[in-house]
Amino acid sequence: MITGGKGGGNTKTGLNFERRVDILALLKSKKGYRVHGNTIFYEGKEVAKSFKKNALYKYLESKKIHYKKYLSKKLLPDEAIYVIINNTLFIVEIKFQNVSGSVDEKLQTCDFKRKQYAKLMAPLNIEVEYIYILNDWFRKPEYKDVLDYVISVGCQYYFHYLPLQKLGLPVPIK
Repeated sequence: MITGGKGGGNTKTGLNFERRVDILALLKSKKGYRVHGNTIFYEGKEVAKSFKKNALYKYLESKKIHYKKYLSKKLLPDEAIYVIINNTLFIVEIKFQNVSGSVDEKLQTCDFKRKQYAKLMAPLNIEVEYIYILNDWFRKPEYKDVLDYVISVGCQYYFHYLPLQKLGLPVPIK
């Protein structure tokens, strides 16, 4: 699905999220992709690195970046994917909901979090994008204003699907 939930998802051109699932596991299932540790390869070439939760901070420490110099509190991403070719860190938050709850308000925090991650990555000159993967719960009319807000502040969302092309990752040839 593309932003706004329109269009169709081709399983060869992106990652389908039928439930809360590991992005690395989805990538491993794609033709040409291989994952070793947190490094993502396509046809034998390193294309990206994946960082879950605290792993992002371990990476930053290896680059002599101490988060406390830039942030007052750690943010722990569901998934952070650093795509080498476009020098961009994609923060991917997976929000699957079955009942009303706190996740409703969490969608409204993407602008703040994107800016915090941007401060954190600035010393490395790495761009930051913030993406939600949502389930159909968020297609309800009462989420229209929140989803419009997400787009208006430069963040993105997709329903059950994340296009590889959006991340700048190679799309497998049939």
